[in-house]
Amino acid sequence: MDFALTDEQSAIFDMAYAFGQDNIAPHARDWEAQGTIPKDLWPQVGELGFGGLYVSEESGGAGLGRLDATLVFEALSMACPSVAAFLSIHNMCARMIDSFASDAFKARVLPDVLTMNTVLSYCLTEPGSGSDAVALKTRADRTNEGYTLNGTKAFISGGGYSDAYVCMVRTGDAGAGGVSTVYVEDGTKGLSFGALEDKMGWRSQPTAQVQFDDCKISADNLIGEEGKGFKYAMMGLDGGRLNIAACSLGAAQTALNATLTYMGERKAFGQSIDQFQGLQWRLADMEIELQAARVFLRQAAWKLDQGAPDATKFCAMAKKFVTETGSKVVDQCLQLHGGYGYLADYGIEKLVRDLRVHQILEGTNEIMRVIVARDMLKNR
Repeated sequence: MDFALTDEQSAIFDMAYAFGQDNIAPHARDWEAQGTIPKDLWPQVGELGFGGLYVSEESGGAGLGRLDATLVFEALSMACPSVAAFLSIHNMCARMIDSFASDAFKARVLPDVLTMNTVLSYCLTEPGSGSDAVALKTRADRTNEGYTLNGTKAFISGGGYSDAYVCMVRTGDAGAGGVSTVYVEDGTKGLSFGALEDKMGWRSQPTAQVQFDDCKISADNLIGEEGKGFKYAMMGLDGGRLNIAACSLGAAQTALNATLTYMGERKAFGQSIDQFQGLQWRLADMEIELQAARVFLRQAAWKLDQGAPDATKFCAMAKKFVTETGSKVVDQCLQLHGGYGYLADYGIEKLVRDLRVHQILEGTNEIMRVIVARDMLKNR
């Protein structure tokens, strides 16, 4: 069993880290204050091949595995987890298109998606259906020209900001078999957005409701087959859960690195505070927990790449464990900074706020426990 990254994987991490430190980290606080990410960032990300990390090479993507992708998100989140997580959403949508859309649709849409001249949002959650996603009610009724959409999606990262929306809608009866996936371009008549949400964290990501009022789209904007949209949506979530875990890991590592530096500079009772044994123990505990989280995350990603039968279980376990570890570590880092940790200038309080939502999205950590328990009971 080899735990070392290959030279290629190390190069991927280093490239993503360098880009993040040069192009994202210096601006992260300003973008948070502005409540948006400059659109001109994304084509620069696309130039690195990060607009289609696991889109197949045949379709023009990078063709990376899930383990490779987690390295990108871990590295970028060391600059800003909010920006890195938004890129994860775009990549989830790009992979769905590559995996399930027709060749004609891919030829029309994917080139701009991969260069990130088209930025994508993922629309599944509704005001009345969060964890119970199959209860979604947004309808897409067939017409002679295509579909007419009516309904509302909630908590959409990029709502009113993105260039197109990959939406799960109901084309049939209740239940998973009545759900399809459609593609709605910004500017489509009948597409509108709610007010921007005022959030605890991820504040650089514009987040809003996405509303459909007799919104008419072409039949060509159906992704894949009718009635399979819920399956498509769920197949994307294993990888999305790994990415969010990676974002927690990278941000927590940044917090720990900053804390080590701070503790070497901060003096109390005649010595730097990193010389107090009780505080050294806290540092050791955080290092142990982050290293355990990193190994667990990479094992789950490896299983997903290998198509292991228990990959979904391991992705759920890794998402739960790593996101909770990340939040615990950044909270401890804030504590070790004392009052300074509570100030925006030191960057720790932003990480505390940004990472909290990771325990909720891509399936709440309670749902992760349900997935794990069901697998255990099925296989006992």
